[in-house]
Amino acid sequence: MCGIVGLFIKDPKLEPELGRLTAGMLATMSDRGPDSAGFAVYGEGRRDHSKLTLRGKSADSMKETAARIGRDFGTAKVTLHDTHAVVGIDDKSLPRLLDWLTRESPETELVGSGKRMALFKEVGRPENVAERFGLDSMRGTHAIGHTRMATESAVTTDGAHPYSTGLDQCLVHNGSLSNHNNLRRVLEREGLRFETENDTEVAAGYLTWRMREGLSLGDALKVSLDDLDGFYTFVVGTENGFGVLRDGIACKPAIMAETDQYVAFGSEYRVLAGLPGIDQARIWEPEPATVYFWER
Repeated sequence: MCGIVGLFIKDPKLEPELGRLTAGMLATMSDRGPDSAGFAVYGEGRRDHSKLTLRGKSADSMKETAARIGRDFGTAKVTLHDTHAVVGIDDKSLPRLLDWLTRESPETELVGSGKRMALFKEVGRPENVAERFGLDSMRGTHAIGHTRMATESAVTTDGAHPYSTGLDQCLVHNGSLSNHNNLRRVLEREGLRFETENDTEVAAGYLTWRMREGLSLGDALKVSLDDLDGFYTFVVGTENGFGVLRDGIACKPAIMAETDQYVAFGSEYRVLAGLPGIDQARIWEPEPATVYFWER
């Protein structure tokens, strides 16, 4: 049993509230997943610049690595968030930074990358994880989050969602895939690499692969219904969009709400109850095997 939240802002006036609202939604899902939590926020991006989210073994080790990056890459903008750091760097310097990380700091994990996405996850109760990373103060256009109850594997940060296998792309998942090991081997032959044994990372990799082939996210989600076996609800983020898909049986709980200001997703209605204007929202349960997608 896990919890999923998602919020896609349609009204730019609400963008400063994205982090605060998402933090409240994530905390509400704590009892569906008290072991660990994670979230991705799509904030401002800069042309010809990339954004990397790095994770250290501890807050102290991340602080040290961030300081070294600052010294060796004077034009990089490094923002610390506890055990994570978000590094903004010009695209010309990006290959040198990636090489530097491999050579000088191999213990530092690259959690996510792209133009706008910052991704954070750690072990702990969701409300505490959100507080550690300062989710309340983050702004942007959309965010997705996950609270995990580790029923089939150890409680580790590596097991926490979201998973990112492509630029500005990430996925959270409630459920279980039965064919992920076979699919992992197929995707590895296609050049994808995986950091964990989690089935959700395979699902994220599958969508990345399909989008590399030229499919839109919506079309990639549609064809996944034929290739992914199991029961699941996916919420996916891309640079400009937000998507939802349930399997053909749709046994995992899901509820959505839409107003002129936002689209929101939650595993239970109480996740949505604190959102502005919820009493005027269109509220529905997403249909099985149906792709929902919003973009701006």
